[in-house]
Formats: sequence, C-alpha cells, structure tokens
Amino acid sequence: MIGTATRTGLFDRLGIGLSGLCFVHCLASTVLVALLASAGGLLGSPHVHEIGLAIANPLGALALGRGIFEHGFMMPSSVGGLGLGVMTGALTLPHGGSEILATLVGVGILALGHDLNRRASR
Repeated sequence: MIGTATRTGLFDRLGIGLSGLCFVHCLASTVLVALLASAGGLLGSPHVHEIGLAIANPLGALALGRGIFEHGFMMPSSVGGLGLGVMTGALTLPHGGSEILATLVGVGILALGHDLNRRASR
C-alpha cells in the first residue's frame, strides 16, 4: 500500500491538501476572531496549531523524504523542510498577526515543496 501510495504521489497530494486546509484555517480564524471573539478563541487555540504541526511534520517527512529516493532531487525536500521550519518557528511568536503571517508563509513554502516533489516524480 505505501509503495503504491508513494508512486502515485498520494502523500504529496495529501501534503498539499493539508497545507491548503491550514491556510484556510488561518484566514478563517483571523476573520472569526475579528467578528466573533468567542468562536475565534476555539479555532485560534494554540493546541489546534500544535496538533496541525504534529500532523504536518511526519507527513512532510514521509512525502518529501520519499521523493529524494524516488527521483533523486533534494531541492523539493529542502524547500518543504524550510516551510516546516517556518511553521514551527511561528509557534514561538506571540499569538496574533506576526504568528499568522509566519504560518501562512511557511504553509505556502511547504505546499511549494510538495508541488515540486510531485512534479519531479513524473
């Protein structure tokens, strides 16, 4: 199953999808915090970010690491690793605008790494 999933780029597609969900979550949380402080508190909880990062790190390592062995290019993995690092670093920032911006930048870089990995596997 894992062999088939890696050959079809399933993990990269999942990574891109998870990056998109994270992006939507960050934007929706910002809007909800601005509109509804109580509802935004749940979505803006640091635990949601920590759980999301706990899912993103192994998925990213699996998908991007697999790409190195499959196509031999390190750049997609390096770009994706930078994105994961920016996302992880965002957790150290004060909760608010700078954290959201850093997370969105990290998510975008990570999605780019997954896309490069998927394209290199063709």
